[in-house]
Amino acid sequence: MNLEVFFCIALLLSLERICYVWVWRKPAAFRYWSARPIWASIGTPVDVLAFLFSGFKALQLAVFASWCYVLGNGSLWPFNATITSLTAGALLIAIGQLLNLGVFYRLGKVGVFYGNKFGYRVPWQVGFPFCFFKHPQYVGTVLSIWGFFLMMRFPHDDWYVIPALESVYYLVGAYLER
Repeated sequence: MNLEVFFCIALLLSLERICYVWVWRKPAAFRYWSARPIWASIGTPVDVLAFLFSGFKALQLAVFASWCYVLGNGSLWPFNATITSLTAGALLIAIGQLLNLGVFYRLGKVGVFYGNKFGYRVPWQVGFPFCFFKHPQYVGTVLSIWGFFLMMRFPHDDWYVIPALESVYYLVGAYLER
């Protein structure tokens, strides 16, 4: 993999975090932007952010699959995976998705998609998964990413590159959303 490809991937994967930091720090600007006709037809700023979330997740999955396909010599099947890497990866994904589902259960759509920044009342949560992490959705997503690459690319030299990059992005995002 060359450096240009890595930077292109890094740029594509950064778009989601940049958007969320923008919404967190400049909600009025996002509200104004989401009121444009192309976005307003989707609904409220919360609806627009939820729509963008779906697009960002599709982009993220496309980048992940492309990485695995290209570096897997034209195959998505993890030929070199071990039972240990498959099991550990599946466990990380399961824990990560449990945390994500817990966040959606506790906060609902309005809370997950920064409704508090758009004037909605979103009660502070202390139950699961917030009793374990300040940003359980970010932790869940990062665990899922590590699990995916553990299953798909371990023991290859590149297996940790995207999970490490995404970990940095989510850490910086959490920091900037203080």
